[in-house]
Amino acid sequence: MEELISRLADATIGDTFNFYRDGHAAETRRNRLLTYLRERETAPLLLVGEAAGYRGARVSGIPFTSERQLTGSGPAEASATIVHRVLAELGLEESVLLWNVVPTHPGTAMSNRRPRAEEVAAGLPFARELARERRVIAVGRLAEAVLEGAPYVRHPSHGGAAEFRAGLLRFRSGGPRVRRFL
Repeated sequence: MEELISRLADATIGDTFNFYRDGHAAETRRNRLLTYLRERETAPLLLVGEAAGYRGARVSGIPFTSERQLTGSGPAEASATIVHRVLAELGLEESVLLWNVVPTHPGTAMSNRRPRAEEVAAGLPFARELARERRVIAVGRLAEAVLEGAPYVRHPSHGGAAEFRAGLLRFRSGGPRVRRFL
């Protein structure tokens, strides 16, 4: 895991902000990510979203996780709150590793933007590496488009919380088969 984080910190992923390399808390974010990846090393499911959010991973260092969820202060992110609430409600939190197709942040310190094709291409190898021997679920249409064969669940943003929950519930209760990536 240390090697993956080192490569991630050294990566230039298009015009995205690499918060694992840059910024005043880059070392803290790398350490948090290392701890998170170690804790989820044997998680059988990988949920892959689009990109790190400006109020989530850009600050916390952990995909789909806000600083407020980790420390009780700092910015909160709606998608992160929904994802963790649903995973806990369904009893899946310890069985899931969260990631993004683009693990760095496209946008500014105050906004998100859709990642460009070259950013997706540069970030995708990290997702594929973490997908090995796991069942992968694409969270959102961009992730579905680039993770060939991965089933889709609605991203929880912009009113998608209920559909996100329903999508995960289908997989938990024996719904559509989730492909294992090798």
